[in-house]
Amino acid sequence: MTLCVPFRVAHRHEMSQKGIAASAGRAIISGSGEPVQRARDKLKHVVIAVSAVASCLAPAGAAAQNDRPYVVLITIDTLRTDRLSCYGYERPTSPNIDRLLDHGLKFTRARTVEPLTNPALCSMITGVSPHVHAASRNGLRMREGIDSLPKILARAGWRTAAFVGNWTLKDNVSRLGEHFDHYGEVFTRRRWFGLINSEATAEDVTDEAMNWADNWLAHHREQPFLLWVHYVEPHAPYRFHDQFAGRLGITDSDPPRRDRYDTEIAAVDHEVGRLLERLGEEIPAERLLVFFAADHGESLGEHSYWGHGRYLYEPSLAIPMGFTWQERIAPRSEDAPALIMDLAPTVLDLLGMEIPEQFEGFSWAGVTDGAEAPMDRAICFQAHKGAVHGTHESELARSKGLLSVGLVRDERKEILRVKNNSHMLFDLGEDPQELTNLVTVDSSPSPDLLRCVGSISDALGSLDRLTTKKLDDETVEQLRALGYLE
Repeated sequence: MTLCVPFRVAHRHEMSQKGIAASAGRAIISGSGEPVQRARDKLKHVVIAVSAVASCLAPAGAAAQNDRPYVVLITIDTLRTDRLSCYGYERPTSPNIDRLLDHGLKFTRARTVEPLTNPALCSMITGVSPHVHAASRNGLRMREGIDSLPKILARAGWRTAAFVGNWTLKDNVSRLGEHFDHYGEVFTRRRWFGLINSEATAEDVTDEAMNWADNWLAHHREQPFLLWVHYVEPHAPYRFHDQFAGRLGITDSDPPRRDRYDTEIAAVDHEVGRLLERLGEEIPAERLLVFFAADHGESLGEHSYWGHGRYLYEPSLAIPMGFTWQERIAPRSEDAPALIMDLAPTVLDLLGMEIPEQFEGFSWAGVTDGAEAPMDRAICFQAHKGAVHGTHESELARSKGLLSVGLVRDERKEILRVKNNSHMLFDLGEDPQELTNLVTVDSSPSPDLLRCVGSISDALGSLDRLTTKKLDDETVEQLRALGYLE
C-alpha cells in the first residue's frame, strides 16, 4: 500500500521524481565498492519508490486525481458582511452560509479590490489588480492571454466550469470565458420585475450548475473539477421574497428597500444551501474545498449613497469571505486583513502547487497550519466611473475613468479622490462609520498612498491603447438597468 504525501507537505519539501532519482543515483555511485548486483538491487528499489511517490504527485492520471479535491467557488453579488447572521446580524438571513463559514476559516476583515462586479471577479480569478488585468470598469474586457487560477488547474488536470447570472460577466463584456472549459451564461428569465429580459434568478443558476456537476460526476468522476458559481442577488432593485419574510420578522407586504434586501439574501442563501447539499451527496467532505466571497458590498444610504462602485467607504468595500475544507482546515475566525485576490494563491498553495510570481494576493494556507497572519498588511483599492459601452469611449477609457484610490493599513484608511484631489483619512477603530475626516489643512497624502495612485495611474495609461469592444444594444440596456451607465 502506498502512502501518499499530503498535497501541501509535498509542495513544501519540493519533492519531485527527478530530484529523488538524482539523489538515488548519487547514493549508488558513492557506494561503488559494493558488488554490482547489490547496486542494481538498490537501484531497483529506488525506482519502485520513485514511481510510488510520482503516482501521488503526478498532475495527471486516475491514481493522483482520485485523491485530489474538487474546488468550488461560490460568489454572491452586492452582499454586505454586516447583513449575514454569521457576522452578528440579528436577523437569520443566512443559515446555509453561516454553516459553511463556521466549518472553515472565516475572515472578519476581508475587502474587495474594487466595488464593481467585473473588475473584482476578474481579480479574484487572475490574482492581479484591475489596473493589471485591464478590466477596470464594467464594459472593459481583460487582456487576452492572461493566466489565471482556472487555467492553471486545467493544465494540472482539473475540469473547469463557471455559471454566472450577472450581465456584466458575459464573455463579450469581461473575456472571462477564455479561462474556463465551460462558461455558462445563465440568462433565462425576466428577473427585473419582468421589464428586462434575460437576468437569471438564483434558482436558475443553481439548477444549471447542479446539472453540469451531476453530469460530470456521472461520467468523469475520476477527474476533479473547479466549479465557480456566481449569484446576482441581492443586487438592486432588491426583489421582495415573501416566502422568507416571516422568518426574518418582516410583516409589511410592501417593505422598504432595506427589508427587501434582506429577503434577497435569504433567497440566495437558500440556493447556496441547495447547491452545497447536492455536492455533498456526491463528493466526500474531505475532497471538497469550498471558497465563499462577495464581489463587493453595497451602500444602503450611508454617506447619502445607495449602490456601489463610485466610493471606497466600508459598506461597499468590505465583503464576507472564507474557505472550508473539512478534516483539513480547523474552524476559526481570522481578524487579519484579507483580500478577494487572496483566493487564487491560497487555492494553489492548499493544493501544493506553485504560485505564479505575478499573483499579488497572500496565501492563507500557512496560516491554517499555525503561521502568523499579516496583521499590518497595507492594501490598495480603487474606484472607477460607470460602464464603458461604445468604441467612441475607448480613448483614455481606463485612465480617465479612475475616481478614487484608497489605502488601508491597520485601522488607518486613506482615500484620494483623483478628480478634485480631495483627501480623506479615517480611524476605522474609533470611527467605523467613516464620519470624521481627520485630514487637516496642512495634511498631505501619505507616501504609500501616493505610490498606489502613481502605479495605478501609470498602468491604466499604458492600457488605454487596448481596443474597447462596442457592446450590443441588449447589453447596453442591461448595464443601464443595473445602474452601471451614466
